[in-house]
Amino acid sequence: MKKGLAIGIDDFKQLIKEDCYYIDKTKFIEDILKDKAGVKLFIRPRRFGKTLNMSTLKYFLDVENKEENRELFKNLYIENSPLFREQGQYPVVFISMKGIQGDSFQSLLKTFELYIKEVFRQYIYLEEKLDNIKKEIFFRYIKESLTLEELKNSLNILLEILSSCYKKQVILLIDEYDAPLLSAYGFGYYNEAVNFFKLLYGSVLKSNINLKMGVMTGAVRIAQAGIFSDLNNLKVNTILSEKYDEYFGLIEKEVEQALKDYEIEYKLDEVKEWYDGYKFGNMEVYNPWSILNYIDNGKLKAYWINTSGNLVIKDLLMKSDSGVFETLQELIEGKDKIVFINENIALGNNLAPNSLWELMLFSGYLTVEEKIDYTTYTVRIPNQEVRSFFKTLFVDVLFTSKYRNIGEMKQALVSKNFNGILDSFKDVLLNIASYHDVDKRFENSYHMLFTGFFYGVSDLFVVYSNIETGYGRADLILKSKSNRYPSYIFEFKKADCVNLKEVAKKAYEQIELRKYDTLLLKEEIKNIVKIGLAFNGKIVEGYTE
Repeated sequence: MKKGLAIGIDDFKQLIKEDCYYIDKTKFIEDILKDKAGVKLFIRPRRFGKTLNMSTLKYFLDVENKEENRELFKNLYIENSPLFREQGQYPVVFISMKGIQGDSFQSLLKTFELYIKEVFRQYIYLEEKLDNIKKEIFFRYIKESLTLEELKNSLNILLEILSSCYKKQVILLIDEYDAPLLSAYGFGYYNEAVNFFKLLYGSVLKSNINLKMGVMTGAVRIAQAGIFSDLNNLKVNTILSEKYDEYFGLIEKEVEQALKDYEIEYKLDEVKEWYDGYKFGNMEVYNPWSILNYIDNGKLKAYWINTSGNLVIKDLLMKSDSGVFETLQELIEGKDKIVFINENIALGNNLAPNSLWELMLFSGYLTVEEKIDYTTYTVRIPNQEVRSFFKTLFVDVLFTSKYRNIGEMKQALVSKNFNGILDSFKDVLLNIASYHDVDKRFENSYHMLFTGFFYGVSDLFVVYSNIETGYGRADLILKSKSNRYPSYIFEFKKADCVNLKEVAKKAYEQIELRKYDTLLLKEEIKNIVKIGLAFNGKIVEGYTE
């Protein structure tokens, strides 16, 4: 009998108790315990198993319910490790910052205050072990409104209380440490949030006699947070690090076994194309969230959504010029890009252009193809899932009225409505978002712009950009996925003259003269519409026969 799939379950105890399918990653515990760095930070994309690994650590190390928790690790790797003796030996505080967000700094603080009260409440059973002074402090954190200074010192106070009760140092686990900061960036109060979390994290992690070990996870290493520069006991493990490279995400042999266990091993090649392609350290890695969802419903589609990363990435794209979008288009087409990586994302008001690609890399949208030197890498889109998401992101950022534009364009394309197609082009140019130099780079900018726009119709057409066919390269070809609908060839021309119609006609004649329909005719496609387009700034005219 096949085990149930733990989709959306990131609590290790629940997963084991409910007898869900589990890929054994408990060697991670052994390596963590061997690693003597006082504070360890793991940078990985969202939904790559960070929270489950942190939960596994909690249940293994926590002194509370240690006998019950011991049963959770039966028949797993760690049970036979010499370090299994560490099971249940420490008080553990597990903090998740995933939900600490708000549309203002005060809203974020209120959310954090309510959460901290819940965390303190988890240790109410320690009341009898507290002296009067500590008891008063403890219950203030549960019952009273807290000042900003008390919030900043909250984790430090909690570790002090636990350490005094157990007479042992405490293990602190902080999951998604950067989630509040990414949210703050999106809502415009980033600097206030940075100052707060700098003191919150710094006070508990730096030179704390009550801290046995700190383990943190996040999606990006934020430079200005300041908690890193002062920590001489910090070890950072990013997707570029070779150590721990197999513990976040699924490696190929694990995916092969999972597909075999669910009797779909013959689908490996398709699964690889859609969900493989990430490189963490020296390891090829699959997206675990997508693999579980694929096994569950058997459909190859995009399951992975990186909401927190999207907010910052969209903001960067909205501020970008056409050069960034040209690179983005090249990435979508399968090309590589050389980037400089310093492993510290400097968010704020003046983001460097390279920060976009660096953020995309650490957020899981790009992956390393090759390391050129210590700080220089070639990167690419890892797989079909992310490529499909990129196309949606491209359209979402560039076109403010995208749903109306794309819907009308689809109707015009399938019905061979030339005037409707031309009106849609005009509407796109009038409503374009953040495309500052569309009239400065000749027809190449229009070519790139509308290639991006047509990603929105990729459910009906295969989009070919600047593809070799006949006696040259066609600017844009839309090959219909159904023989019920026509296919299209577009040629773009920039014109400085008044008579755009004449320039559009010349663009059409170029399609005919250079036989750009060769590619479609070879596939026995005969229902072909050829359209020449001429642009002057945000004015467009077209010609067809």
